[in-house]
Amino acid sequence: MRRSKEETNETIRKLMEVARTHFTEHGYANAALESIVQEANLTRGAVYHHFRSKKELFRIVLEDVQREVAERVEREASGSEDVWQQLYLGCRAFLMAAVEERNRRIMLIDGPAILGWEVWREMDKNHSMRLLREQLEIMQRQGCFAKVPLDILTHFISGGLNETALLLANESLRQADMDETMKVVAVFLEGFKQNTSHSPDPS
Repeated sequence: MRRSKEETNETIRKLMEVARTHFTEHGYANAALESIVQEANLTRGAVYHHFRSKKELFRIVLEDVQREVAERVEREASGSEDVWQQLYLGCRAFLMAAVEERNRRIMLIDGPAILGWEVWREMDKNHSMRLLREQLEIMQRQGCFAKVPLDILTHFISGGLNETALLLANESLRQADMDETMKVVAVFLEGFKQNTSHSPDPS
């Protein structure tokens, strides 16, 4: 009897959860597909029915991580009605989520290394960067800052956040490090607000 769509989705979800744990604990290079298959109580054939390779499985897991981080950013940013505070909260949520143990190795270290920066950046563009651009677009429409090319501004801020996340991910992260990082983010946004709120339209 053909398996139902619900059963298939449950199989894929279980496999992804097990794979995510292995990629987190062992890294992509040391995560054995055979071990993932056994723990998920599946056969290699079942795995290859859904995923062409370990690399493809990793790509889907990374996509899921990116989606979770983006959802967290959106949820945290919605905690304020002030658009500047929303931007700050979204930046903080991204950094905190990106450096969490269950995310940082997959998202920041192995993701770019295994799939390449082009694929990684496209994923980021479809998730957290998309939310950042939407927020900046709302703020620009409200006159929070002068008209500037939004794509460039989005990449400028997103690039800074990604580099900061990479720095934090490669250090022994302490709460003080995150606190200091958010002070820098707050200073940048405050300066951006003051220097752009009354700036002439550069166009």
